[in-house]
Amino acid sequence: MAHTRLYTAIYVVLFVLATVQALVEMMGFLESAYWTAFAVIMVLSLAKAVVVAGYYQHLRWEPRSVTALMLIGLLAALALTTAASYSIL
Repeated sequence: MAHTRLYTAIYVVLFVLATVQALVEMMGFLESAYWTAFAVIMVLSLAKAVVVAGYYQHLRWEPRSVTALMLIGLLAALALTTAASYSIL
């Protein structure tokens, strides 16, 4: 029963974060205050990614070495994406 409450609370948090993100996009903040809206959307996306990785991918209960390995993989993917974006220009 405790897992059901936990995952329901996580679902509600993710739903609220996604709703706020959609409201920022739909209310026209991207046209008037682009960089502020962009920063808000990026922070909300990062928060959602951390919650999903921590709970739905069970990284919260894994040893820290597994979390570090995931972070190294993420940094490698970001480095490759950045390098690819420079080669496109």
